[in-house]
Amino acid sequence: MTTTSLPESTTILIVGAGPTGLATALSLFHHGCRDLVIVDAVEEGNNTSRAIVIHAATLEALDSIESGSGLAERGNKGESISLRSRTAELAHPSFTSLKKHTLHPYVLFLPQNITEQVLGEKLASLGVHVFRPKRVVGLKQSNRDDLATEVSFDDGSTVTAKYVIGADGARSVVRTTAGIGFRDPDGEIEATHNLAQMILADVTFKGGAPPNAALTGVMTPQSLFIFAPFPESFNKDLARNGHEITDTICRIGCGVPLSEGPPPSSPSKQYLQNLIDRFGPTYMSSDPSVNATPVEIDQVVWSTRFRTHSAIADTSFTRFRTNGDTEGGVILLVGDAAHIHSPAGGQGMNLGIRDAVFLGEAVAEHIKLCAAATSLADADVVLRNFADARHARAEEVIGLTKGILKVAAARYDTCLFGWLPVSPATVRDWVLWTVGKTKFVHAKLAWQLSGLGRR
Repeated sequence: MTTTSLPESTTILIVGAGPTGLATALSLFHHGCRDLVIVDAVEEGNNTSRAIVIHAATLEALDSIESGSGLAERGNKGESISLRSRTAELAHPSFTSLKKHTLHPYVLFLPQNITEQVLGEKLASLGVHVFRPKRVVGLKQSNRDDLATEVSFDDGSTVTAKYVIGADGARSVVRTTAGIGFRDPDGEIEATHNLAQMILADVTFKGGAPPNAALTGVMTPQSLFIFAPFPESFNKDLARNGHEITDTICRIGCGVPLSEGPPPSSPSKQYLQNLIDRFGPTYMSSDPSVNATPVEIDQVVWSTRFRTHSAIADTSFTRFRTNGDTEGGVILLVGDAAHIHSPAGGQGMNLGIRDAVFLGEAVAEHIKLCAAATSLADADVVLRNFADARHARAEEVIGLTKGILKVAAARYDTCLFGWLPVSPATVRDWVLWTVGKTKFVHAKLAWQLSGLGRR
């Protein structure tokens, strides 16, 4: 598609051009669905680093639609992670055990804006244009075709489509307008643990990256601290307003205790430094009383806050009806529009991209069945099966991330089982220190995080 004018109709409309929306378009194109339109609400994409981890199963899924190589070439391949207390390493899981299962036995570190850039360039090379800014404000069943949906935008334009795919994030307008519920599968329980609210930030440090700069997770009585350095090749892509950055940019993440109130929307350098000094490894502290060579933040490139909650759509496939009892157009959800959960283990964007890759094949098959005059009910089985499979995968990932948070948020000031005079956090640290160094545990952790068992 080479036109820059929004068409009045299309077979497939994708709402949202983040990594999931772009991957959806690439998968559809790969499976022969060329009559598609992709729109996004923001004027310009590739805005922030946000999600930075791509796992093996996601790279394999992208490889299956010939869209993974550009990401692997741009990213930084991490082969291990250091799990530690503030003062000592507890375990050092390696991803090299995945070599017998995948061509990608590593964690790929790549900021989300670069992921979007690479996928967007691939899509543009196929002649597909993203229309911006196009913010969806309404859906209704087409008066001319009951099996199509008319989508209206804030600028007054409309597009009629047989398939509307919502890849428009956790606050999905497509999902809410279609009347699809969105809730925690375990019930709406307010999180009260010490990782209920967290911050993320990209920063540089005076004098360069701290010593021992590698992917690190630090568990403390009140928080979980995460650290990962970016290669210097990312500096240009992560810079803002043309400001050149020469030092290594590092990602930090940290839980903020609920007793301290909500963190600021864009945490400052002082706020972030305080979190590092309290919850980071001592070798990154700026306090000379605990670190002989103090480490201080120099620049804050980007920072944000979020709450760690989970939700899943009641279904990611429905038919949208506003004209009485007639069958409506297809509505499908992928990515954060279909499910959200904590960032523990870097699973969110990965699950969304895999949703997108598998959706392309399902929609292509559905189109073929409809063209062959298969009954609508029989054809829709393909999309229901897709929706059921992805719903099951999302529930598994929500369970995984909740489990990671439960382990990371274990406390030192409580008794195990309520009566045993040892804390859950002490048991966790002891287990990690004793068995966390075995190859079996390394392989188990790597397998769980990679997604290879839950594609």
